[in-house]
Amino acid sequence: MSNRLFQGVVHQMKDTIDRTIGVVDETMSTIACSDLGRIGESCDSIGTESFSTQEAFIREGYTFKTFGSRPKSEYLLFVEGTDEQAAKYASLLAISFASIKQYYDEKYDRSNFVKNVILDNILPGDIYLKARELRFNNDASRVALLIRISSRNDISAYDVVQNLFPDKNKDFVININENDIALIKEIRSGIDSRDIEKLARSIVDTLGGEFYTQANVGIGTVVDNIKDLASSFKEAQVALEVGKVFDTEKSIVSYDNLGIARLVYQLPTTLCEMFLKEVFKKGSIDSLDQETLFTIQRFFENNLNVSETSRKLFVHRNTLVYRLEKIKRLTGLDLREFDDAIIFKVALMVKKYLISNPIKY
Repeated sequence: MSNRLFQGVVHQMKDTIDRTIGVVDETMSTIACSDLGRIGESCDSIGTESFSTQEAFIREGYTFKTFGSRPKSEYLLFVEGTDEQAAKYASLLAISFASIKQYYDEKYDRSNFVKNVILDNILPGDIYLKARELRFNNDASRVALLIRISSRNDISAYDVVQNLFPDKNKDFVININENDIALIKEIRSGIDSRDIEKLARSIVDTLGGEFYTQANVGIGTVVDNIKDLASSFKEAQVALEVGKVFDTEKSIVSYDNLGIARLVYQLPTTLCEMFLKEVFKKGSIDSLDQETLFTIQRFFENNLNVSETSRKLFVHRNTLVYRLEKIKRLTGLDLREFDDAIIFKVALMVKKYLISNPIKY
């Protein structure tokens, strides 16, 4: 429990209650007080046995009252004075502090629970038991987003994302490591995938536009059960890794839109190397220069349309035809033929995949 939480409440109360009030923890130290000079002060004279009583008691001109969520109270609240009014203040404040502590403890436990679920640190059989204990909604639709920080400044990206999603009961922002932040977002059932991508775009734009922090976001699939959150999170991880290989210009990559790239990414590297050797029996893909590869990429983007591609490249149609013939001579594949174009497209992706030295999840 953060001492700052108690101090914040004490600070708000001090103008309403015109008396010194504060909180003592189990080490007998004052951790919060309306008299700031007393924070850190030892209260050994009270005695640790005081934490065992549920009734208010008086010591050295102050009224004390225990509170906490464990069988034995964890904290002592004190109010200046020994009169009936001080006893009433102590009882009311103890109830308030106990409620606040329970809320924040539950919130923290829920976040920790969700983190353990997505990282597979909890046994499947224990998930529902813990969820019931925390009154966690098992059946809500949720999606995992993985926010990876690629360049940073002094601003905490974690704090920024937390402020973007203030509903702590439905949305969970979790620090995975120095560069990765997971967002487990509760969504309405049947939401369009484009709306989730818009949400991811708002995160990237906020971090980049307002805080000069560059980020990429991987989006998993929507799941309707708490136990499937780990799968959605792994999909978000895969989306980022696959996007880094095949869609280097995209800052937002959705697992649902990976297409054939997802299949290529799951292939063993030895099989990929065999595939390249079989496809390019006549000549290696490495024999193609960057200009030729750029031409091929634009040809694919324009759906194998020679006229449209030549117009986009600002070259004569015959020049493009000559380049395509050159590719056919070097590789044995005619990109104007649909089957050959598919093989070449997959071969380019496999080559990228091998160069990337992929990380498996």
